[in-house]
Amino acid sequence: MAIPLEKITSLQNPRVKQLVKLRERRDRDEAGLFLVEGYREVRRALEKSIRLHELYFCPDWFLGENEAALLDQAKQSGAQLFELSKDAFAKCSYRDRPDGLLAVAPQWKNSLADLNVAGVADPGRTEPGSATPATKHPFLLVVEAIEKPGNLGTILRSADAAGVDGVIVCDAVTDIFNPNVVRSSTGVLFSVPVVVADSTTVHAFLVEKGVRMVATTPDTPNVYTKVDLRGPLAIIMGSEQYGLSEFWLKESNLLVRIPMAGQADSLNVAMATIITLFEAVRQRNG
Repeated sequence: MAIPLEKITSLQNPRVKQLVKLRERRDRDEAGLFLVEGYREVRRALEKSIRLHELYFCPDWFLGENEAALLDQAKQSGAQLFELSKDAFAKCSYRDRPDGLLAVAPQWKNSLADLNVAGVADPGRTEPGSATPATKHPFLLVVEAIEKPGNLGTILRSADAAGVDGVIVCDAVTDIFNPNVVRSSTGVLFSVPVVVADSTTVHAFLVEKGVRMVATTPDTPNVYTKVDLRGPLAIIMGSEQYGLSEFWLKESNLLVRIPMAGQADSLNVAMATIITLFEAVRQRNG
C-alpha cells in the first residue's frame, strides 16, 4: 500500500482544524459531512458502500485489527488517505481511547417513501396448513425527541439486531450524524434505514400504509407481553425525560407498559426499546 509521504504533525494544520470543527452540528450541516471514527465503524461504512471522502490514520494508535487491509480498501473505494502524528490524531479524535482511524463521510437523507412498508413473501415461512409463503409484515420503530446521542445510537444498534425495516426519528433533538450516535451504534447507522421527520407527517404515513401504532407509557393497564405485536407494526418510544407527547399517546392505536417490580418507575429509553422490540420479535417469529 502506498502511504502518503507527508505526515500531518501540526495541530494548526487546516485539515486538523476542519476535523475538530466537524464535531459541531452546525459545521457538519454546513459542510454536509460527518465523522466516522473507529475500525469497526469505518469497516461497516465501507461494507455498505458509503463513499468516504477522507481517511485519517495514526499507526501509533492502532490496535492490530488488520488496519492495513482496511486502509487499502478505503483507498480503492476512492478515499484520500492522510497520516497524522499521535498528538494530531488525539486532537481530532472524539474518543478517550482512539484506535487510529477517523474518516469523513457525506451525510445523506432518507424519506418515508424509502422505507419498506409493503408486505413481502417470506420464503423462510409458510402460512399454517398451506404451502404458500407467509407474508413478512413491515416492522418499524418510531422514536420521538430522543435527547442523548448515546441512547439514539444504542437504539439503532438494537433495531438492527431486532431486524426492523426502518427507524423513524420524530421531532429530532439529537443529530443522527453526531459522532456519539455513530460510535454507540457501532456503525449500524449505515445498515438500518433511518428517516427524520415530524410526528404529524409520520402519523399520516403510518395510517395511510395501514401500520398499527403501539406506544409505550406507564399509564396503561396493557402489559406489553399480553398484546398482539404481530402484523404491520410500528413501536413508538418517547424521550428520556418526558416520555411520549400527548399527540402520540392520543393518536396511537394501542398503549402498552413494561411492568416495574422495584422502586424505579421507568427504564432508560434504550433499554425499554430493546425489551419491547424483542417481545415483538418473539411473537413475530412464533
